[in-house]
Amino acid sequence: MFDPTWDKGCSGCTGLVDALGDLSLLKNRDTTFVVVSRAPLAKLEAYKAQKGWSVSWFSSCGSDFNYDFHVTLDPKVAPAEYNYRNKADMAAAKGHSVFMEGEEHGLSVFFRLDDSVFHTYSAYARGTESLTDTYRLLDTTPYGRQQDFEDSPPGWPQKPTYGSI
Repeated sequence: MFDPTWDKGCSGCTGLVDALGDLSLLKNRDTTFVVVSRAPLAKLEAYKAQKGWSVSWFSSCGSDFNYDFHVTLDPKVAPAEYNYRNKADMAAAKGHSVFMEGEEHGLSVFFRLDDSVFHTYSAYARGTESLTDTYRLLDTTPYGRQQDFEDSPPGWPQKPTYGSI
């Protein structure tokens, strides 16, 4: 499960789904990759068609799914927790700004055995990057990921980060 709408419209989420590549190896191994978002299914299907995506996309609209897996953060509904950190831990974390309210992203793995479904894995934030190699490639460049918290070493050329543009 991955929610490509997590970052409120930035190209990162869409870019991630665009960069997924050939998923046929999963099907050959009786494995399915799906995307889950809170928006109504009709809206998701329209966006999927606009982007030309073939990945399966499901709506969790009206369910507790996103709250159960800590990707929709609303302290009025459930205690805010993201990336295995509570609100105080996230406030103290440097470099990974999470607003602790709204939508974030996550990756969860489920295993189905007959009629039983088991949750076997979840990752959040940078733990989801293994879906593509794009971030690893950016990490090798002089400007890296161009995120606000990254500082160029003294003497390196300076320019605004991606987040400041």
